[in-house]
Amino acid sequence: MTKAEGNSVFTVMGEPRTDRERVVRELAELGFTWADLEDEAYWIDQIAVLDRSVYEELEAAAAALWIVLDKTARYVHRNHVFYELIGIPQVLWKMLDVSPLPPPGMISRYARFDFAVSEAGEIKLLELNADTPTGYVEASIATPWLCRQAGIDCVNEGMAEAVREAWAHYRPDTVACVDYGSHLEDTGTVEALARHSGLEVQFADCLELSIDKGLVKDGTGRVIERMFALYPKEWMAVDEGGDALAYGIETGRIALFNPPHSILLQTKGLVAAAWGLFELGLLFTPEERSAIERYLLPTYNKAVFSGSFVSKSMFGREGGSVRMYDRQGNLEIEDQDGFDTSTLFPTIYQKRAELARIESAEGELHLLTGLFMLNGKPCGLLGRAGGPITGNTSHFIPIGVRSSCK
Repeated sequence: MTKAEGNSVFTVMGEPRTDRERVVRELAELGFTWADLEDEAYWIDQIAVLDRSVYEELEAAAAALWIVLDKTARYVHRNHVFYELIGIPQVLWKMLDVSPLPPPGMISRYARFDFAVSEAGEIKLLELNADTPTGYVEASIATPWLCRQAGIDCVNEGMAEAVREAWAHYRPDTVACVDYGSHLEDTGTVEALARHSGLEVQFADCLELSIDKGLVKDGTGRVIERMFALYPKEWMAVDEGGDALAYGIETGRIALFNPPHSILLQTKGLVAAAWGLFELGLLFTPEERSAIERYLLPTYNKAVFSGSFVSKSMFGREGGSVRMYDRQGNLEIEDQDGFDTSTLFPTIYQKRAELARIESAEGELHLLTGLFMLNGKPCGLLGRAGGPITGNTSHFIPIGVRSSCK
């Protein structure tokens, strides 16, 4: 057992097994086929164990912030001034205005919060991935299996059932991602979601889809009526055919899941809007204001900080576009691996929060704590470990929870 320096709420348990290849094969049979990528160890064969009291607070924080951001999304809905402030591409405005808004708490039924949990247990929200989050296989399949083997409590066991409940509402006839069949992570993610849903669906490659007068067809010419797609909706602003897809949604020729309004939750600009409403004393109840003050970081669409802040694109993914500034306001580190979407979308500025550091078999790493929101409820931890910026070269490490009787 190793532990990060100092008194941390995370404890790293176990040592890497000598027969890693065997375990990697077993994980692949379960559906996690990218534990090793191009001879690089993506999965760390250890478990980060979180104090149960901190997990319980994290779960409560997620539930409270889900309500806060849902209320904020409804507040900005059909307000084009806000759409522009939070970075919503104009090609999507009509689609958002005419599409029916889902019930409270259900704008997205498949989402993931990313939290900075400090070594002392302080919780701060970094962002919400409410449109097309990945990491589902790692959290729902690999983490429970690995925790069971290690005899460590896992809170992820209910994820598959939550997906089944969510998809019983969506009922897609088609599930799609880009490069289906060749991109291991996205293919494995959509296949696991479809399997856990219990529905009979067809799979499609987004690159093979065509759109004719709002009708979306797969590579065989089959018309798709209801589709779950790992396709970021902001891409509709830059992809050829994006306006045609928006038209298909506007006219009801295709239903897309997550629903269109998930982009309101996805944009990091919504956190800035929530923080601004909080500062103005608008919209939120005393309980919601308390959650905002405790768990949200001050976030703006202008650089108002003198130092110790982060800038990132409103639609940055996998760490792309993230720049971290020190206490003096000097650029300290920036992501070099992900695509910098700040050339396409506006930027937000957020007070800096430090991630817990853990000692692992891969050395000292920063741990990002993900928590899935499935069918409107907190459900499933995802651990990713890497540098101060969690990019697409980070590792997966399972997160378990310390037993209450220990």
